[in-house]
Amino acid sequence: MLFYDCSTAPSPRRARMFIAEKGLTIETRDISIAGGEQLSDSFRAVNPRATLPVLITDDGTTLTENLGIAAYLEARFPEPPLMGRTADEKGAVLMWNAIVEQQGGAPIAETLRNTHPSFKDRALTGLVNHAQIPALAQRGAERVQAFFDLLETRLAKSDFVAGDEFSMADIAAFVFVDFARVIKMRIPAANSATQAWFDAIKARPSARL
Repeated sequence: MLFYDCSTAPSPRRARMFIAEKGLTIETRDISIAGGEQLSDSFRAVNPRATLPVLITDDGTTLTENLGIAAYLEARFPEPPLMGRTADEKGAVLMWNAIVEQQGGAPIAETLRNTHPSFKDRALTGLVNHAQIPALAQRGAERVQAFFDLLETRLAKSDFVAGDEFSMADIAAFVFVDFARVIKMRIPAANSATQAWFDAIKARPSARL
């Protein structure tokens, strides 16, 4: 297998943590998004959409989305399970992973890419350039605050995001909450359940990668 990573970006970090939690060592190539390497001809030959992460399987299949990468690794290396064991658990993990992506990851990206000078005319990932829209950043910040509230409500009654066990939904939520620092948003001081959960995930070896 071959893993294309970017050490500074949240999406590749999700896959990196998943790989680490599986106890796997995979040959890795780091692609600098800041340096525009994802747009190079050599990388576009790997992934024409110019996005990260990418996993090339042993059979030569190219997987370019976190969910696809996770599903492949879970099927090949089922222990420890990160996508649930029972039908109910599997459904809950995928449900919460989607909620986290839509309610957390998307608005954080929306806020960052519509405000930061580095993303001028690069407001969306991929090959097509798009101008920044400041109003989307304002809306994004409001949605991030709502995401923090959503997490606190959930974690006040559940040890982990998707249920009783650590899962890929926790990886996604942790990475997005941590990355929110780039838009100067942190876990609110009153959100004690979220902070306790975050500190516990941060202590895991995979979170240090």
